[in-house]
Amino acid sequence: MPRLSERGDLMPDSPIRKLVPFADKAKEMGRKVYHLNIGQPDLPTPEVALQAIRNIDRKILEYSPSDGIKSYREKLATYYHRFNINVTANDIIITSGGSEAVTFAFLACLDPGDEIIVPEPAYANYTAFAILAGAVIKSIPSKIEEGFALPPMEEFEKLITPKTKGIMICNPNNPTGYLYTRTEMNKIRDLVKKYDLYLFSDEVYREFCYTGAPYISAFHLEGIEQNVVLIDSVSKRYSECGLRIGALITTNKALRKNVMKFCQARLSPPLIGQIAAEASLDAGDEYMLMTYNEYVERRKFLIDGLNRIEGVYSPIPMGAFYTVARLPVDDSDKFCEWLLSDFEYNNQTLFMAPASGFYTTPGYGKDEVRIAYVLKKEDLAICLKILEEALKVYPGSKVRRTMAEPSNVV
Repeated sequence: MPRLSERGDLMPDSPIRKLVPFADKAKEMGRKVYHLNIGQPDLPTPEVALQAIRNIDRKILEYSPSDGIKSYREKLATYYHRFNINVTANDIIITSGGSEAVTFAFLACLDPGDEIIVPEPAYANYTAFAILAGAVIKSIPSKIEEGFALPPMEEFEKLITPKTKGIMICNPNNPTGYLYTRTEMNKIRDLVKKYDLYLFSDEVYREFCYTGAPYISAFHLEGIEQNVVLIDSVSKRYSECGLRIGALITTNKALRKNVMKFCQARLSPPLIGQIAAEASLDAGDEYMLMTYNEYVERRKFLIDGLNRIEGVYSPIPMGAFYTVARLPVDDSDKFCEWLLSDFEYNNQTLFMAPASGFYTTPGYGKDEVRIAYVLKKEDLAICLKILEEALKVYPGSKVRRTMAEPSNVV
């Protein structure tokens, strides 16, 4: 058999999806599986988007332009203006999801062997996209005890070498829900400016910021306008994960020209997805307020509930709809698999994402999980009860042994 590629060997398994076979097996056995592992909102997609799809009146579903439909890019530029992100349609390239935007940004900016500094825990696929580009992730762990605040700039500077080309951030953060402050963003700006680095900024959760402070985009940072590459997507804010519509935004013309070569090679982003995404921009403030308020309530309910369970700790996330929680377990990978393969409570169980997959630093995240609060509060209440009961009987649990309510370890 021919040898497989080294690149394929290096690609990490997704911490979000690698346990899917165990979840499927649990469902085959008749168990109800609550999915807290993936950022798939259960809130409705805007009706204007669904109507736009239903009302498509075309005889041909043709290619769209490689950089996306112009009317959509123009409308999207107006949307960004509401956040004081002053770009034009020509600064925007539509991609097949935010994932393609990150991949194209890396391919256009980085050579094999170049390095990117990433605070962690971080979205696991950044590592996969870097591997595709032949680049190397240099990670700086943040601490759950500090709410996953940005590590000191001195730690960043220790990692900078002649091969360092950029810094990658997600703000608000996936997986932690952390929201970078103005002070932290200014520190990043100063470092980017000092070493003339790219700043890749994933801002797909900008609508979901839960502090009174204003949202700070990488585009708000003065003096590094040509260094910034903003990553966006409609998946989360409009509950449109299946549309696969993202965007790469930069005012750097040379960079945009480079990205366009990759866009032309893949031909075009999805036509129907763009039609629906463009319509979604008319969903209005009422839709966004509904989703925002729902996540605020879910966040409080979940975090309060987690911190009431013996041995469990979660900081309060200030953005997105995730939290990373510390559990009293020996190994969160084993625990999350055990939940699906060996445990049920009232014929129900949980699917969570082990946090070790969001770190590249060995040994980190072994007692942490990422939880997406994308389920209604009634379901989250059940999930909290399942977790509490599971921790009482898990063989590797560090919780005091008490009399648990009836549950089954199979």
